[in-house]
Amino acid sequence: MSVIRVGSRESRLAVIQSELVMEAIRAACPGAELELVTMKTTGDKILDRTLDQVGGKGLFVKELDAALLEGRVDLTVHSLKDLPMEPHPGLPVAAYPRRADPRDVLVLPGGETEWDRSRPVGCASLRRKLQLEALFPGVEVRPVRGNVLTRLSKLDRGEYGALVLAAAGLERLGLAGRIARYFSVEELLPAAGQGILAVQVRAGADYPWLSALNDPASAACARAERAFVRALDGGCSSPVAAHAVLEGETLCLTGMDEEGRKAAVRGPRREAEALGETLARRMKGARHG
Repeated sequence: MSVIRVGSRESRLAVIQSELVMEAIRAACPGAELELVTMKTTGDKILDRTLDQVGGKGLFVKELDAALLEGRVDLTVHSLKDLPMEPHPGLPVAAYPRRADPRDVLVLPGGETEWDRSRPVGCASLRRKLQLEALFPGVEVRPVRGNVLTRLSKLDRGEYGALVLAAAGLERLGLAGRIARYFSVEELLPAAGQGILAVQVRAGADYPWLSALNDPASAACARAERAFVRALDGGCSSPVAAHAVLEGETLCLTGMDEEGRKAAVRGPRREAEALGETLARRMKGARHG
């Protein structure tokens, strides 16, 4: 077998996530020779503006997509919530590994135990901003860019009174000790795909061992959540959110529209994408009714 080249963003979190996938490949395919290929994406370089001002989440995948399409890497690993909602026809997601904790968390400056609400809380999405302002009226919510470690350094320098980040990223970085509070999914509905990794390949590539990396429950939840956001035209500049859970063969999906209204739907897990589209239609109908 030739070397399997795994493409990744060069941030510490992205590398850790890619290494998790590489470990799973080695377990599924003993003797596989793997090489990690890292690169800085446009989204990593532009840190002085919010994502909606510079072109959206696709900026985090553009360089990796090009490397995969040109054959410079054999597969790429992403946080699913960083992938544009419209799938690239030439780069299918071949595996969704088991989901990590999908919740958002509150992080305080190092050494502090009380949230100083006189200083702004930093977050990187309108989804979080909308829900935080509803949860904590009067609190100033200010954008913060950069990878997790960059954001933490800004917090510890006193630029913010707190940050809201994804639990999964902090836990994968070994920084769970920085978490002051976990928000329930009822308090802060997560971004579609939060906590799920996505393994992309070129269309037509045949890697039988990738099936061992795929978690069917994560895949069903991912499809439902992303279908809901797609149907509402929710891009990176939209606060649209979705979170699905499985109860046996029943999928339960909760969605939030652009105005912060939430609704839920239940149905067979095999109809995951249809359930997401159905919930979006219902919410559009309620809005226009």
